[in-house]
Amino acid sequence: MAESHSRSSAERRALLASGLAAQGSDLALESESYTHGHHESVLRSHRARTVANSADYLRSYLTPGISLLDVGCGPGTLTADLARLVAPGRVVGVDAAEEVLDSARAHSASEGVTVEYLVANAYELPFEDASFDIVHAHQLLQHLSDPLAAIREMRRVTKPGGVVAARDSDYAAMAWYPEFDGLTEWNLLYHEVTAAHGFEADAGRRLFAWFQEAGFAVADLVPTASTWCYATPAARDWWGGLWAQRCVESNFAIQAKDAGLADDVALEQLAQDWRDWAQHPSGWFSVLHGEVVARV
Repeated sequence: MAESHSRSSAERRALLASGLAAQGSDLALESESYTHGHHESVLRSHRARTVANSADYLRSYLTPGISLLDVGCGPGTLTADLARLVAPGRVVGVDAAEEVLDSARAHSASEGVTVEYLVANAYELPFEDASFDIVHAHQLLQHLSDPLAAIREMRRVTKPGGVVAARDSDYAAMAWYPEFDGLTEWNLLYHEVTAAHGFEADAGRRLFAWFQEAGFAVADLVPTASTWCYATPAARDWWGGLWAQRCVESNFAIQAKDAGLADDVALEQLAQDWRDWAQHPSGWFSVLHGEVVARV
């Protein structure tokens, strides 16, 4: 990223440490603002999620007839796949964005699975205590300013003997080859944008601790990890293309500019770096996820 078009790493760290404090706490403590937003490049990624690639750690708990709540369900692809495995049990998907639920309803209808979709806040789920056998969240807690409150709320609506399950990526643990400087700069910028809004980009490694802090005993937790890997030409083209678009068109780009962390020229350079990586014949990228299944 050219120095003339973005703050240096040191300058940006100083901004986060002191500049935001000087502005007051409004930015860091504002109501939840999803880092990625619901740009098509984001939804395209979400629609690729299935139980096999995003919830395999939960598969042994998915039995026919149980009830399941999917918190932060997005466009519902993973929700519908979960519903197939627990049918004829009740499945509900909730998300804070009404517009994305229209896509989720259409997808479930096209797949012939029954899912209820509702607009809901993860901190105030509109259900009675002990309503579901499984309460699940995929890549949600990293986008919340108070993940402990969300975990406690998920626990509240879970039946005794049921489970709360969460899976979150860990940006600092992401690895790629070749070591493009642009991807390193992108990763740093992502951490700074999320920190500016009070979110934790490295949620994956913290899930085990968060669940304990939220009141779960260690004996009731099953912590695991799994990865996504993008290395074939088709996978690189898909993953690199998604992030190239996100760098210039998604909510991530808007938040980076609003926080004074990058401008359009800098973000376009990051997008080009992603395209260059995707075209490299030896390109490889992995995403580490932390996972926890917590018995209530």
